[in-house]
Amino acid sequence: ATPALLDGQRGPHPRAAMSARYDRSITVFSPDGQLLQVQYAAEAVKKGAAVVGVRGADVVVLAVERRTTAKLQDDRTLRKIVKLDDHISLAFAGLTADARVLVNMARVECQSHRLTVEDAPTVERIARYIAQTQQRYTQRGGVRPFGISTLLSGFTVEGEPQLWQTDPSGTHTAWKASSVGRQSKTMREFLEKNWEAGLDRAGAIKLACRSLMEIVENGAKSIEVNVATKGETVTLSAEEVEEVVKGIEAEVEAAGGTAARGGGGGGADGED
Repeated sequence: ATPALLDGQRGPHPRAAMSARYDRSITVFSPDGQLLQVQYAAEAVKKGAAVVGVRGADVVVLAVERRTTAKLQDDRTLRKIVKLDDHISLAFAGLTADARVLVNMARVECQSHRLTVEDAPTVERIARYIAQTQQRYTQRGGVRPFGISTLLSGFTVEGEPQLWQTDPSGTHTAWKASSVGRQSKTMREFLEKNWEAGLDRAGAIKLACRSLMEIVENGAKSIEVNVATKGETVTLSAEEVEEVVKGIEAEVEAAGGTAARGGGGGGADGED
């Protein structure tokens, strides 16, 4: 029974009380048509490390934020970019333990597809499989949603670059450039302003790194980059990332100096 309220004491807000009744079960919709546990999983993704994906003319770049590790911890054991198959890479934002389970399931699916069909799976197929798995965990009792979003990179048989995204709700969509994780909205707005069709390898890497530099504080030390081209997938070394970041910083400083000189010249003209 609900305890009696003292004089002058207010009860819980009606909407808050209603939400409390519906956010305990994954299989029950709230009156306004929401699955609250799925929304909570999306909030877990927003607290994860930032991830950016950029599709170019013949390249797909995944860049992730590298969180600071403990002094005695081996940072090689913490990977936000993993390989699912020879030609498919995945980057994730959210709960690392959830990602490990989902990544292992996706790897088994890739190998099963190869054994059954005797051909490599497409990026779209694996993105659909991951999304279907995530969706199944939103409509069964006794489970909870996966608290991760993923970006998958790869190529079609014809050599077309592919970038797919999956979310805790179980949706999978193709993108030209996208971001997930913390401050993903800020990065996506930057991508919308600066992405161009036909980006080459250097341009795609620069755009992905610059997007992350909008929110990271330690520059190259906080960025890991994976580059997929037709027939090859490589992770850039720390020195290569440092070189890219230095080039971006130099461009920003030069643009700032040009703008300052332009502003000063305008003032002098006005005085004349």
